[in-house]
Amino acid sequence: MTLKDHSLLVVTPVFEDREASARLFAELGHLFGRDVYVIAVDDGSVRQPLDPASLQSAGVAGVVIRLRRNVGHQRAIAIGLGYAAEHMTDGQRLVVMDSDGEDVPATIGPLLEALRSPEVDVAVAQRKSRVESLRFKAFYQVYKRFFSVMTGRAISFGNFMALKRHAVRRLVAMQELGIHVAGAVLASRLRAVTCPLDRGPRYAGQSKMNFVGLALHGFKALMVFAEDVLVRVGIACAAIAALSVVAVAAAIGLKLMGFSTPGWFSLVLGILVLMFMQTAALALMTLMLTGVVRSGSVATSVAYRDFIDQVLPVEVPGEAM
Repeated sequence: MTLKDHSLLVVTPVFEDREASARLFAELGHLFGRDVYVIAVDDGSVRQPLDPASLQSAGVAGVVIRLRRNVGHQRAIAIGLGYAAEHMTDGQRLVVMDSDGEDVPATIGPLLEALRSPEVDVAVAQRKSRVESLRFKAFYQVYKRFFSVMTGRAISFGNFMALKRHAVRRLVAMQELGIHVAGAVLASRLRAVTCPLDRGPRYAGQSKMNFVGLALHGFKALMVFAEDVLVRVGIACAAIAALSVVAVAAAIGLKLMGFSTPGWFSLVLGILVLMFMQTAALALMTLMLTGVVRSGSVATSVAYRDFIDQVLPVEVPGEAM
């Protein structure tokens, strides 16, 4: 049996996490049996490279894609989606999930159920509960509000999602996919529905994502909407510059009417002129950057083959690959 003979495809990135990924494969095999085909992207693991035997022992058909180097979580998913887009058929459904157990395989069902509607292209998981520290939860709330202010959009989901074939093909044609998967889904204008799901604990080991990595991941989401962010920053700077001009005029009026104390006028005038020059320059720079971003925003498909070192198909006893 080949990839096209399975109704459900699962794309999961794996980096130095052999034990956790083996448990994921076992659960997928238990829940979906021969219906599932796993596309496991080994993101340049050195200490614990992903062994195809872990898929085989779980009774799960699939393929292990070994990358030439570590490219990061989001680009690894993009490479897996690029591979899937070339091979999947219209009747198949694809799920993107992490390999550490925090995306619970038992909750795939509600995502697939949501895809039954012809009005839905993507079903994304919105977390009802999280098994994380208080600092992470606080940062996540701040991040969501900051993202909303800077882009005018709301983001409340991550990588755990189910997609139809045409949605996969649309995403892999977007250069933003390798930067931030959830951001690319928002930018794609695909019809998405959210499914409230619980987040599970890790199967094994410790998370490799630290606070700096989380902050970088959040800023990458903003990069997907660089034009919107730059325009909003430019408008804010222009507004501050205009207020500075009004304040300068008010300061001059107070000086002429004799209401200013010695030294006050020159100090305030200097601060306001400096503020005007800085914000005006920043507004000009952001508008120029917006033009650069727009001129270079031609979408290209994810060149996933450039990163692949090996593609190792996994044969399951009783199946002819």
